[in-house]
Amino acid sequence: MNHILLLFAHPALEKSRVNRRLARAVKKLRGVTFNDLYEQYPEFDVDVAREQELLVTHDIIVMQHPFYWYSTPPIVKQWEDLVLEHGWAYGTNGDKLRGKKMLTAITTGGGEDAYRRDGHNGHTVNELLAPISQTAKLCGMDYLPPFVAYGTHGMKKDTIREHQEDYRRVIEALRDGNLDFDAAREHSHLNADLDAIIRKGSD
Repeated sequence: MNHILLLFAHPALEKSRVNRRLARAVKKLRGVTFNDLYEQYPEFDVDVAREQELLVTHDIIVMQHPFYWYSTPPIVKQWEDLVLEHGWAYGTNGDKLRGKKMLTAITTGGGEDAYRRDGHNGHTVNELLAPISQTAKLCGMDYLPPFVAYGTHGMKKDTIREHQEDYRRVIEALRDGNLDFDAAREHSHLNADLDAIIRKGSD
């Protein structure tokens, strides 16, 4: 069984319609450590030793957050700046994260059509996530396609429930070693076609 560290960051959780429900679907699953960064560090005083220990003792890192201004909420940047130290996460002797899997799980207000080169935002989600994917690469981690819930503005309850179920399936498949990584890399986001990337009979 793979141990999954879920780094959750939402600065206004009480207003969340989708992220809160996605988190609820997976936070108590066996093998998942749910680490709410805003709850843990309301003053942004990140405990570097604690966070590094969590990273070392888990196999797969999932960073879940709303897609704020084509990026992460500010505490994620604070976490990266402090926790991913030179000589520990990268650079000379910085190999503590090497070989681990990493992915992001994000929600976007705009629909999928908006995240195309010819769409409203002029870029795909994967292009906009380049700083995170490059950070993972620098640290020797294997970065997977993201889990994306598009179009949260006005999203209906039935669609939210579908995303909850899909997210649970992805996390359980990652935990149990039933996600086909090669097949996953053929898709722009993990939940584009779960039946194609989760091995049959595994969920």
